[in-house]
Amino acid sequence: MRILLVAATAAEIGPLMAELRRTGDGGPRTTRYVGRGHDVDVLVSGVGMVATATWCAQALSRDRYDLALNLGVCGAFDRTLSLGSVVHVVSDRFSELGAEEGSAADGSAADGGAEDGAAFLTVQQLGLLGDDEPPFAGGRLVNQSPPAGAVLNNLRAVDGITVNTVHGREQSIACVTERFSPQVESMEGAAFMYACLVHGQPFAQVRAVSNFVERRNRAAWKLAEAIEQLGATALRVLSES
Repeated sequence: MRILLVAATAAEIGPLMAELRRTGDGGPRTTRYVGRGHDVDVLVSGVGMVATATWCAQALSRDRYDLALNLGVCGAFDRTLSLGSVVHVVSDRFSELGAEEGSAADGSAADGGAEDGAAFLTVQQLGLLGDDEPPFAGGRLVNQSPPAGAVLNNLRAVDGITVNTVHGREQSIACVTERFSPQVESMEGAAFMYACLVHGQPFAQVRAVSNFVERRNRAAWKLAEAIEQLGATALRVLSES
């Protein structure tokens, strides 16, 4: 099987890479490995949705894969998720894609939630994109056909948002929670899913919870534990694929 692994940073997949054997270069930002009986291309896209979408699109246009995996850490809004736990993000959205209109104070809020006093209209509410205009389904990017396998099936399936600015203030956290009810957030996930859906590429977005989404407090993060668990889970996915 030929597999594409996508991560924003090499650090997030360090434990996994230690278990694979490098065989050469595969293109810009891509390195080729073998492991667990598979040919594995590792794409380190860089942080953020623009870099992820661009490099994923290039990789998927250049080669065809049996499976694409996005691996990384995430922050959790859902407090029933424990730090270090690994989740399968089955739907995602660009939560900042839209427009501000008026203010909550002037009664023009369109969705009952506002950040810094401004009402927010999604790109669908603006009429610029249909709710079910491909690759969207109900305004979200949804993995309708995730890869089969016990490891993925046993992971908690969650809804995510993808952001340019991670949330770290009570007001903005309350607004996005009211607006979309996300369980996790990342800076790359929806961009990866968008590219895979456009290319008809089987995929899964797998993330480990490194922190809760709250007032920024790095001392409370469990980043090392999350990366360790992410690597162990990814190896199990490769082994059963």
